[in-house]
Parts: sequence; C-alpha cells; structure tokens
Amino acid sequence: MSKQIIQTNKVPAPIGPYSQAVIANGFLFASGQIALDPSTGNLVLDTIQAETKQVMENIKAILEEAKIDFEHIVKTSIFLSDMQLFAQVNEVYGSYFSSNFPARETVAVKTLPRNVNVEISITAVMAL
Repeated sequence: MSKQIIQTNKVPAPIGPYSQAVIANGFLFASGQIALDPSTGNLVLDTIQAETKQVMENIKAILEEAKIDFEHIVKTSIFLSDMQLFAQVNEVYGSYFSSNFPARETVAVKTLPRNVNVEISITAVMAL
C-alpha cells in the first residue's frame, strides 16, 4: 500500500503528531478540522455559524490541495460541544453540498481541542 501525505499552508498546521490528510488506496482521510484561521492562527469563535464556516473552509482547502471537491466526500464525522448547536452547524454544513450527500454521524462530546464548539473530519474518494 502506498500513502501520500496532503499538506497545505492554506490550512493551519497540525497541533500534534498527525497529518492534515492522507491518501491511501483511492481514499482521502482528512484529520478533524477546527476553526483555526490559517492566515492569523487565531480561532474563529464569533458565532457558531462563523466557526462552522471556517471549519468547512479548512476542509475545502484540503480537498483543493488533493484536487477534488465536496462531491468526493463519502463520510463525515461531526463533533459538537453541545447538541443544542446541531441546527446551526447543520445549516452551514449543508450549504457546502448540493446533492449526493455523504454519510454522516454527529455526536456531542465533553471537550474538543482548544475548547472549540465544532470539529469535522471527512473521508473522500479520489475518483468518482
């Protein structure tokens, strides 16, 4: 098996010993993204909508680096600090997809990195 590491400066550098994304066996596996703005290194926490938009823009940058787009995503995992945020996160998340929605799970967890409210990871196929 070969694997290719995806690394872009359009997404914040990992805050631990992991890659932004890895391509293996025709799939892209992206690490969970939080609302770190790559241009400033600051968290975007103004509103849950702004936070979710930054997360999705970070995912978009990873997809672009791999030369694919949101249509290639087959699975997402959404982690929330509070399930009360689901509707607002879902609204922003949904705006990035037009059809053929990926499989997904959404769970509330006790704490997320840097005490953010949302983290999203994805799995995508490299060819449709």
